[in-house]
Amino acid sequence: MSQEFKPVSYSVTTITELMIPSYANFGGKIHGGILLSLMDKVAYACAAKHSNSYCVTVSIDTVDFLQPVEVGDLVSLHASINYVGKTSLVIGIKVVAENVKTGASKHTNTSYFTMVAKDEANNLKTVPGLILETREDVRRYLEAIKRKELKKEYKEQLDNRKTNLSIEAELHKLKTERCIIDKNLNFRSNI
Repeated sequence: MSQEFKPVSYSVTTITELMIPSYANFGGKIHGGILLSLMDKVAYACAAKHSNSYCVTVSIDTVDFLQPVEVGDLVSLHASINYVGKTSLVIGIKVVAENVKTGASKHTNTSYFTMVAKDEANNLKTVPGLILETREDVRRYLEAIKRKELKKEYKEQLDNRKTNLSIEAELHKLKTERCIIDKNLNFRSNI
């Protein structure tokens, strides 16, 4: 296998685990932290296989818990490389929970983990490029670029807003929110 480019299919990874009672939260559902840990594990396995190196998580782009996972479910975490930069990889993860008694399955999570590859000296390491084999691979790559652009734009807007934010000018936005400003705080404008 060429080290310069690898196909998406080369590193597709699935981890399946039975959800046991010790994974449950106080509400009797599987704790979100357990699912996050499993997602990080499958992201690492997928990224390490593509890069042939140790990888670390540098960011997670949203984790939406779409449906609860039950004790006794078989949870499968499907991971694939959606995008590669010079040293980074974006791993798309889809989590599916299957009730083994009924055979019913449900999509419970989708998330995107950004990983970076490291060499033996803990320096960033260049990763192989990606061979997009299907229309779905192309779509996912383009979506990853779009998420990257939106994330950068959002950060720039937020950073700019922090430096130019006038609390007094924005106080009107609190009128419809569920908050009360402590009476000891003094602002030039009343809401």
